[in-house]
Amino acid sequence: MNYLIPLLFLLLIAAPYVAEAARRKMNADKRRDADGEFAELSQGVTHYTWSGGTRGPVAVCVHGLTTPSFVWQGMTKGLVLMGYRVLTYDLYGRGYSDRVPGRQDKAFFLQQLEDLLADQEVGDDVTLIGYSMGGAISTAFAAVHPDRIRQLVLIAPAGIGKTFQGLTRFIVRVPIVGDWLMLAFFPRTHRKTLLADRDQPSSVPGITDLILREMSFRGYIPAVLSSMRGILTEALEQEHRTIHRAGIPVLAIWGRDDSVIPLSAMGKMAEWSRSARHEVIDGAGHALTYSHTDDVLDAMRQALLDGPI
Repeated sequence: MNYLIPLLFLLLIAAPYVAEAARRKMNADKRRDADGEFAELSQGVTHYTWSGGTRGPVAVCVHGLTTPSFVWQGMTKGLVLMGYRVLTYDLYGRGYSDRVPGRQDKAFFLQQLEDLLADQEVGDDVTLIGYSMGGAISTAFAAVHPDRIRQLVLIAPAGIGKTFQGLTRFIVRVPIVGDWLMLAFFPRTHRKTLLADRDQPSSVPGITDLILREMSFRGYIPAVLSSMRGILTEALEQEHRTIHRAGIPVLAIWGRDDSVIPLSAMGKMAEWSRSARHEVIDGAGHALTYSHTDDVLDAMRQALLDGPI
């Protein structure tokens, strides 16, 4: 009996790590189900897809923290009809791309995007579209490579100063214990949030199940935590100011009811990038790329009709 309590304690500590180790590994066998192609880049294998014709302006879409490139399925159709050749890809740790170790900060994500564009021989005059964390990545890329960007579209972009709260803040700030808490509690809370929104309209069929499937793969949850500790802790004021000085046309699209990236972020971004154009979609939360796809595309079309963003 004296050993029972310590044994139970050790089992409790080990359980999240055992569960993570038991998850499926992303490999060539799993990638047989994937649409698109794969590129061997400097950090690992990246899954990507081209949509549209072989000619026309290029739009590169960068997804967010927990939703891989399938989040763009509805948007892609509209962008192709607008005349774009559309490149979507999975960030490391998500979708069919490799689970790459290391801190997922600006440099980490910029390397992947730079490598992919070089591999696909994508030059200048790119329309860069970033959603949520992808908005932060796109902002950072545009600030480093302003000469390559035709226009920047930011959809509910991260990187404008929202800080983590409560237990999430503890998990992000505290190593080891935070890692354990993330593995132990993120699957349950993430699943609960997703299932609560299952009946929400979506331009991506079965998107709730697609996102839930991500948690069945090893490395996904650590990748999410690494991004939370990396690029999502970085406020991008200087990057936005650099983009403004470079004269890059910027369109920012916000959901009025977004609880992840609140509408208050729009005011701060307007201070940093005074020439940016802002559009607010009524009734939209953070999932606006697939819950309000037509509204997002309409905002883009209107901006283009009105001339330079």
